[in-house]
Amino acid sequence: MKYFFLIIFIFLSSSQAYQNSSKKNCPVPFKDLKLLSIKHLGYDGKDKIGELLVHKDISSNVEKIFKELYEIKYPIYQMKLVSNYNNDDWKSIEANNTSAYNCRVVAGTKKWSNHSYGKAIDINPIENPYISRKGYISHKESLKYRKRVYKENTLKDRAILLKDDEAVKIFKKYGWSWGGDWITIKDYQHFEYKRKGK
Repeated sequence: MKYFFLIIFIFLSSSQAYQNSSKKNCPVPFKDLKLLSIKHLGYDGKDKIGELLVHKDISSNVEKIFKELYEIKYPIYQMKLVSNYNNDDWKSIEANNTSAYNCRVVAGTKKWSNHSYGKAIDINPIENPYISRKGYISHKESLKYRKRVYKENTLKDRAILLKDDEAVKIFKKYGWSWGGDWITIKDYQHFEYKRKGK
């Protein structure tokens, strides 16, 4: 099936998405963000349409990444704006939601997260959990995914991101780094694009 990549950049819907996903003094203004509608494979094997709000400078980059993820049939449970979860990162993760822009600081710091710049994406966070330095996993549904192996050849199992996976290689090819490569902590869901000057 030919892949049709859909892009939605309607001012009203984009503006509402930004307002719903932002707080005061966010580092990126609305004019620098772009709302994308993305075709992806769901865990049920059917095509789905999700949404990501990203920085406009990398929107074409993101389009190419997700086009290739679709072509290799990498499954994504769902993809909704964090505004659907009242901008609550915890709730978004609990819903196994793939997301990008979210105006928030890095947990435990006062530093803006790359999500606040629209230059970070978290994918299938339940199967790809954040693991602290001490090995702590916050979300109970993620505990079974501490050991990074495929147990069964199901779409849900294939959502687990491993070091040599094609999905990880695709992100890296387009200039993104992966939290699964971090040394002291692991953030297997997390990909980020390095901001200029940072």
